[in-house]
This record gives sequence, structure tokens and C-alpha cells, in this order.
Amino acid sequence: MSDDKFIMFTNRLEKVYRHLGKQAKRLGVSCYRLYDHDLPEFPFCIEVYEQNIYVAEYRRRHGMSEEEHDDWVEKSIELICKILKVKKENIYLKLRQRKPGRLGQYQKTGERKAEFIVEENGLRFIVNLSDYLDTGLFLDHRVTREKVKVEAKDKKVLNLFSYTGSFSVNGAAGKASEVVTVDLSKTYLDWAQRNMQLNGYADPAKYKFIHADVLQYLNTVSKNSFDLIILDPPTFSNSKRMEDILDIQRDHVTLINDCLLILSQGGKIYFSTNYKKFILDAKSIQSGSINDITKQTTPFDFEGKINRVCYLIEK
Repeated sequence: MSDDKFIMFTNRLEKVYRHLGKQAKRLGVSCYRLYDHDLPEFPFCIEVYEQNIYVAEYRRRHGMSEEEHDDWVEKSIELICKILKVKKENIYLKLRQRKPGRLGQYQKTGERKAEFIVEENGLRFIVNLSDYLDTGLFLDHRVTREKVKVEAKDKKVLNLFSYTGSFSVNGAAGKASEVVTVDLSKTYLDWAQRNMQLNGYADPAKYKFIHADVLQYLNTVSKNSFDLIILDPPTFSNSKRMEDILDIQRDHVTLINDCLLILSQGGKIYFSTNYKKFILDAKSIQSGSINDITKQTTPFDFEGKINRVCYLIEK
């Protein structure tokens, strides 16, 4: 790749780092997205997690030989280190479509610690920058998490498709009377429990963790059981442990209506999806109050490039 292209990448990265870094500092945010495929020649997602940098390369047909690609990545990493003023050992690179080759030093090894504790809105979370497809903290929901924290006081909170439980932690921090965390993945449910314990929320009478298929679980819950529900399902899931296949466009009405059944009068559902072609079938949802809050829940580092929608649905 020509030096001109690397100069373009340098200029772009310097510009966004100067701009977003300043905003992050002013807002007291230590984990944020810096760059997301801004230039087609450099298809990276770059996220800052305090002193560590997560770099993921998007799949594409790059037309380079393996050696050329390795050299291109090497040079890109050097530029990222220089601009962000970090050492190479603080860079966690994810080459999603390739096996570790010469770039093995950027992959997780037995000696490297992949887990770190980071802070957001005064709460602590475990992130893992090398072992999984995602880091453990979806940065685009930073504002939504804060909303849940503000809303949760004395409420019974249900976090469905909970992932690593960051919404559960915010519910507990907002003084919820009960927080129930549900996920089909034992790995993520354990992670959620560790996140809760890390923040001092360990009372099993108040904080429950349920290993279940959400679609099946909803049928077991009594009416009016919860005051606040977080519903952030995957776009599609056909896990062997699920009885049904989940397709969010097809199934969102059933999911939301099932949640409305177990919601108390005056209760709220925060529903979101990152399916790019998603269309909400509002007419079929049994609620008189559905508000698109995508814009007001979009953090500063995702402005103009958010790839999810978020709705507040009330009963």
C-alpha cells in the first residue's frame, strides 16, 4: 500500500483522537470508540479501554498476499501506537478472518492477561480484549445504561439476553429492589455475576442469575412481575440449546408483547436491536406509548455512525 494511504490514515486518526479524546476527557469517559472503518483502505474498529487499545479488522477481500497483509497490519499498528502514545503490548488485535501467523505477538498468549477492569459511570466492569468476538462491554449503550441506573430505584429489574450483565450492574447501582439477569450462555452469565460481585452486589435474595432460553423463560413468569425490562436480543440465534430459532425482525412483536404481559402497570421496556434493516411493527405491539430514543441514547463517540435502534415502550 502506498505511503499516501498511510498518511491519510495518520491524518484521520490524529484528527478523531484529538476531537474524541478531548470529549472523553471532559465527560470522564475512559472507554470509547475512536475509529470505525472511517477510511475504506483501513477497515478497522479501534476502541480505547483506558490504557489498552482494542483493534478489530473487518472481513474483506483485500487482494494482498499474506506477507503484504502482515506488513500492512504491522505498519498500521505502529501508527496507532505512535498516535495514541501506547506500547505495542497494550494493543489487542483481532484478525477475524485469519489464523495467527507472524502476527501472533498481537494475539492472546498464555503469558498475557486478557482481562482488565475498567470504569464507566463510577461502576467497574471486566473486559476481555482477546478471547471473544466482543469485549464484554458494548460501548454504544453507555447512555442507555445510565438511563437504567437513573430509572431503577425501588424497581424490580429484568435484564434479558443479558450478555455480561452491564445493565444489571447499573440497575443494582440505581438501588433496584431486585435484579434478575437471564442469558442462555453460561460463560456470559458467570461473567455477569462476576461484574455484579465486583461492584458489591452479591446478595442472592436480591440479585438472581437465570441460565435459560429467554423465549421459554418468558412463558414461566407471572403477570406484573417486573417494573423495568431491558430487552437487547441478538439479531439472529439458532443455538442448539434453544428450542426455537430467534429472528428479531420476525419475532420482535411476540418478544415485546410477552414482556408487556409480565410488566407492571406504568412499567418500562428498553428495547434495542442492531439489525440494520429493522422495522418496528408498532401497530401489533400492545402498548399505547412507544418512543424511538435512538438519538438520545447515542453516545458522543457513535454520533453519525450508530448501527442500532432503541425504543422506550411503556405499559
